[in-house]
Amino acid sequence: MKHLLKLADLTAEEILSILNLADQLKYERKNNIEHHHLKGKQLGMIFQKSSTRTRVSFEVGMNELGGNALFLSGNDLQIGRGEPIKDTVRVLSRYLDGIMIRTFKQSDVEELAQYGSIPIINGLTDYCHPCQVLADLMTIREYKGSFKGLKLCFIGDGNNMANSLIVGGIKMGMDVAIACPDGYRPDRDVCDWAEKNGNLLVTSDIAAAARDADAVYTDVWASMGQEAEKAEREKVFKNYCVDQKVMSLAKPDALVLHCLPAHRGEEITDAVFEAHAQEIFDEAENRLHAQKAVLVKLLK
Repeated sequence: MKHLLKLADLTAEEILSILNLADQLKYERKNNIEHHHLKGKQLGMIFQKSSTRTRVSFEVGMNELGGNALFLSGNDLQIGRGEPIKDTVRVLSRYLDGIMIRTFKQSDVEELAQYGSIPIINGLTDYCHPCQVLADLMTIREYKGSFKGLKLCFIGDGNNMANSLIVGGIKMGMDVAIACPDGYRPDRDVCDWAEKNGNLLVTSDIAAAARDADAVYTDVWASMGQEAEKAEREKVFKNYCVDQKVMSLAKPDALVLHCLPAHRGEEITDAVFEAHAQEIFDEAENRLHAQKAVLVKLLK
């Protein structure tokens, strides 16, 4: 494991190794056990998309690991003024021990890895969100004990979250069901891979996807960069809401997960969100622990 560009690049064993280390680091943090594995290490954090959880969790994570995180806004870097990515990363590789980038195009992340000489971590692209799904998998295992025999249901846009949940869920041996409107399905290549390697259902039928689910996941209808489509998406997705009716189809002890921020009353009702707030905010916390594990794996 040289980089974290997308979960498809990792083996199931590598994912489990990250999750096991994340559990250990979480235990140590809860018990005030120092773990300065990255003392003196420098992480550059490039943000071309704004963030709450990604910025704070990576910055705090590096600090707790004994290293330092440097915030680099896309507007402040020469990359925002036309400097080629391959030039920027070859310079930053001389200063830093690793780069985390949150951006739009997956090809930009891949280019950083191609031309740089340090580990690259994908903090989110329009194609995938591997850091979030590592935290999601960590949370599912915390609550359910293992992944064996579980059904993971996602309701909403077949976006970067759906793409990564499909890959992460299948690699961990779960059945995955995606409910989304026609025309908003996950990436075709991701679905083709999943159908060859596990049990995937992609349907517009919410009931079929949610039935007997062990975990029900949702995300906003319009992601960053899709603001102009918000009104149209509200019409298309109006029935794709995780409400009590949906939860009545899932197993009685089903988790509800959300990568946040949540638009209550749209993709999830306030009542369902609050009934499952504990696991949703455990999931948000686990971004810190899962990413610390990735940082140790890549930078130590």
